[in-house]
Order: sequence, then structure tokens, then C-alpha cells
Amino acid sequence: MKKILIIVCLFLITPVFAAQIKEEKSVDKIEYMNLEWWNNFNDDILNSHLVTLYEKNYDLKNAALKIKENEQMVKMQFANELPAVNLSGQLARDFQAPLQKFGNMEIPKYSQNNYNIPITAGYEIDIWGKNRLYTKSKKEQLEIVKQAERATYISLSSDFASDYFNLIKADKLIQIQDELIKLEEEILQKTGEKYKAGLCSVDELLNEEKNLAMLKEERNIHLQTRDVLINGLKVYLSDLNSEVSRNSYENVVLINDIPSKYEALIIENRPDYLQEEANLKRIGFNVRAAKREFLPSFTIFGQIGLNAYQLSSLFKSPSQFFSAGILPNFDLFAGGAKKALLKMRKYEYEQAMNDYQKAYLTGIMEINSGLVEYKTSLKNYDETQNRLNTEAKLYSLIKDKEQIGAASNLETLFAKQKYLMAQKEEVSNKISSIMAAIGLYKATGGVNLYKMEKL
Repeated sequence: MKKILIIVCLFLITPVFAAQIKEEKSVDKIEYMNLEWWNNFNDDILNSHLVTLYEKNYDLKNAALKIKENEQMVKMQFANELPAVNLSGQLARDFQAPLQKFGNMEIPKYSQNNYNIPITAGYEIDIWGKNRLYTKSKKEQLEIVKQAERATYISLSSDFASDYFNLIKADKLIQIQDELIKLEEEILQKTGEKYKAGLCSVDELLNEEKNLAMLKEERNIHLQTRDVLINGLKVYLSDLNSEVSRNSYENVVLINDIPSKYEALIIENRPDYLQEEANLKRIGFNVRAAKREFLPSFTIFGQIGLNAYQLSSLFKSPSQFFSAGILPNFDLFAGGAKKALLKMRKYEYEQAMNDYQKAYLTGIMEINSGLVEYKTSLKNYDETQNRLNTEAKLYSLIKDKEQIGAASNLETLFAKQKYLMAQKEEVSNKISSIMAAIGLYKATGGVNLYKMEKL
């Protein structure tokens, strides 16, 4: 009897050690920021902001908590693969009616206490691997959440960098706009003098007044854009009271020489593709588990404990009891629930397969579109630079003519105005090229584009 009790006790304490699932090796989440890629912009201020984003952003914190939540769900499911043990004490007092009979034996009226302290263990033998499949399904769900977290890092860092460079663009456009307004005020003054001297019509004067008003309106829009971007970046950094430092436009590095073609396997870096792949595996496990719901289950159960009618004899040898057995279970009729569950899982699998294929096509489309946008933006920037250089030459030529008396001061001001307008286009197209590079980085799943192999 003592040997049996020892064996049972060992059986009961085994789950305590088995349930201690080893934690997965933690990933340094700052790797998701891919600072190696952002170093290509040669902007220490941007890198500093990205580190702050990693440390303080609430969306990233929530994504990390979602990971921990799903890790516990995996542990909860894994617990179904282990024996269950519980301890339940009971203190009762029996009040029996008189003349109670057990066959020919008659028991008079009595009352008594009953002390019962059983330890119960049960374990459903996973013969068919059903519980193991459900655990694998939960692990794939955890992988989906991990990829969602990585997608959050890629998206937030890309969106933050886009707003950061747009803020630099707004600063530069405001600076140019101030020059244009100052220049237009001077043009308006000289046009007014010409009008007073009868050298131009009132329409010409009114047009210059209208141009000045339009330039001021445009400046207001740039100021609004700058304020909105600053407030948005403060939210990203989770600090509304800090100043958003940024680089100057003159120090912005244009990202070029990115490979124009990539291997098709680049799609496997995208979090959405990996999520759909994990979801397909997850539902596949659920389908297999649903099939095994039709098979019988077998549960091993055992109970050991103390039972006595007097407290003084509770811990004595005669009060010890032990029972064990195996319980087979097979549903003869369940109203079609299991069949419906299997069909539902199969329909889910078909949907997951469609989503997986769609994710592949969408990824290819977004990468190709990103490449086209990037190449087009670089071409536009080159064209703008050529136009800016032409306007600079014309402006220099008009100034030389003014010095020798072959052109008026007003003509020089108009030439300078055209040069500044071309400069605005150059600023916009340069930042657009950077936006296209960031968009391509995001479309490829946050990889360093310079390290991808060319086809």
C-alpha cells in the first residue's frame, strides 16, 4: 500500500514541474526599428527620435503587452495536456432518519460528523494528439501577434520618419515663402510707382496685389502644416511638452542607388504575409483537431486522501483511502455539433488560403508600385534640378543685364521670383523622393534596401 501511495504522490507532483514551460528567448525589439537602414539618411536627430519612439510610444507598449497576453494563452492551452490536480476538503454532519435499513440490517436514528480531505487527479490521455494540435494552434496565434507587433514597429517608424521629413520640408517652404512675400511686396511697390507714373495699367497692379494675397494664404497653409506635424510627432514621442528638434533641409541626404529589382522571396519579409502564413497553419491544426473530436477519449483518474468520522482519527492509517481507474468516453450522438465544427474549420481554412494568396499578390503589387514611385520621384527630382539650374542661370543673366542697363530692376525681381518658385518645386520633389524610399522600405517589410540582392 505504501508503494502505491508513493507512486501516486509522484504522479501528482509531476505536473508541477511539467507545467513550468520555458520562456522563449526574448527578442531585442529595437531590432525591429532597423536603425541600420535609417543610418543611411545620415541624420543623428532622426535616429535619436526613433530610439525615443521605441522607449516611450504607447502603441508599441500595447503591442508588447499583446505578446505577453498571447504567451499566457499558449500556457493555458498547454495546461490541457497535463494532469489536473485539486484538493478539496469537506466537513459534514449527517442527520439520518430512524429505522434506516440496508437489506436485513436496520440502523436506528443517529447523527455523526464526516471529515473528508481528498486529493483528486485526472488526465485525459492524448492518444490522438488532439490537445497537442490545439497547443500548436495557439502557438501559431502567438506568431500572428508577434508579426503584428513587428508590423507596428515598421509602420510607426516609417510614419514618424515621413512626418519628420515633411516637417523639414515645411520649414524650408516657409522660409522660401517668406522670401517670396518680401519679394512680391517689393514688386507691388514698384508696380504701384509705375502705375502712378502712368507706365502700367490698373489690371497689372491688381494682379500683383492678388499674387501677394495668394502667397500669404499659401504661407498660412505651410504654417498650419508645420504645427500639425509638430503636434503629431509629439504624440508619437509621448511628450506634448517637448520641442521637436529636426535637421535643416540643406543637410537632408537623398536616398538613391537603391536596387531597382529584387528577388521574389523579398515578400517573405512582410509581416502581413507571415501573419497569413501562420494563420493558415493555425487553422490547419484546428481542422486536424476537429477530425479527432469524433474519436473516443480516455481519462485516467485517481484520488488519495483522508476520511474519518472523528477528528482524532483523521490522520491515522485506517482513515487513508485511494482509488484509481480509467474512464473511456465516446459520444454516440451530439446533434451534429462535431460534424458542423469540422465543416466550419474547413471553411475557415479555405478563407485562410484565399487570404494567404491575396497577401502574396498584394505584397508583390505594393513592392512593384513602390519601386515605380521611387524611380519616378527620382526622375522628377532630376528634372526639377535641371529647371532650377536653368532659372538660376536666367536670374544671373538678368542681374548682369541690369548692371549694364539692359534690364530693369523689376525684371530682375520677376526672374528671382521664378527662381524661388522653382526652388520650392525642388524641395517638394526631393522630400517626395525620400517619402518614396520610405514607402518602399515599408512595402518590403522593413528590410535594409541596400542589402537586398539584385536580380
